Amino acid sequence: MNRPGRTLCGMTTTDQGPDRPATGRPGPAQSGTDRRDIAIAATGLRKAYGDRTVLDGIDLQVPAGTVFALLGPNGAGKTTVVSILSTLIRPDAGQLRVAGHDLAADPQAVRAAIGVTGQFSAVDGLITGEENMLLMADLNHLPKKEGRRVAAGLLERFGLTEAARKPAATYSGGMKRRLDIAMTLVGGPRIIFLDEPTTGLDPRSRHTMWQIVRDLVADGVTVFLTTQYLEEADQLADRIAVLDGGRLVAQGSAGELKRLVPGGHVRLRFTDPVAYERAAAALRETTRDDETFTLHIPSDGSQRELRAVLDWLDAADVVADELSVHTPDLDDVFFALTGNPATPRTAAEETLR
Repeated sequence: MNRPGRTLCGMTTTDQGPDRPATGRPGPAQSGTDRRDIAIAATGLRKAYGDRTVLDGIDLQVPAGTVFALLGPNGAGKTTVVSILSTLIRPDAGQLRVAGHDLAADPQAVRAAIGVTGQFSAVDGLITGEENMLLMADLNHLPKKEGRRVAAGLLERFGLTEAARKPAATYSGGMKRRLDIAMTLVGGPRIIFLDEPTTGLDPRSRHTMWQIVRDLVADGVTVFLTTQYLEEADQLADRIAVLDGGRLVAQGSAGELKRLVPGGHVRLRFTDPVAYERAAAALRETTRDDETFTLHIPSDGSQRELRAVLDWLDAADVVADELSVHTPDLDDVFFALTGNPATPRTAAEETLR
């Protein structure tokens, strides 16, 4: 691990395929899947503190080179999962593999393959950005010449070259976060745990961080993300898992999770009142808005249901002037699956704090 002792948070999920239902437990592994293609795998992960069960049989898989996001209310067990996967605490039960290594048998190999950027910055504000980077190079046992080369390259990559010799205390929040991730990358980790990487950042800095995550994945790095911003998970994650009360209550792509929650619909708008009435007669279970000539048809947003709506319109020889598909967002998913009123913050709420 590149930075031992960091505050951690996060989790993993099973890749169930684009058309398979999102459920609380992963489906069977595909026969053609190579173990080397799985960056993180956990089976039957359990952890308790006294009589309080924190994790109650978690099964997860994270494909290499993807972004995985973990959502869940405070106290759901996110921090415990990542602390275990990062070798900081031991599980009570479960088979765990990280970067191809058995966590129990070879924790040192796991530490060498991962990097962790915690919720609270590990940047030392009393020294310069360059000195922070060189300190990490020393901790990773890089020769001095190589350490300087790696540090200089990462500072340039993250747009910090001009500020490299200024005290890190003078950096903006976004600059400190970029430096934090650059420090994590000094050891060349193949898996990175990011614990709420954009908390407190302004919208511009947040989008900059999103691009950094995308670039890391494009380079083949696996990113294990925990976030309080549902939009962030929607934008970045290939797979999302929802953890509540120590159990996975759902996992899948953002689209799969949204389809779990009722309220999706297809919206048809017409300018011709005659076409509007013919469509209303042809389509079933519609909600009418006679003032705007708009119909709402309940739908999970799937291709099959959309095709059925279009077939009904074709059979009635009606053409809608506007068609749009509306599905629940991740806020709706979070409320429905966790039953917890303390939803993660929106970016707007955090910016206005």
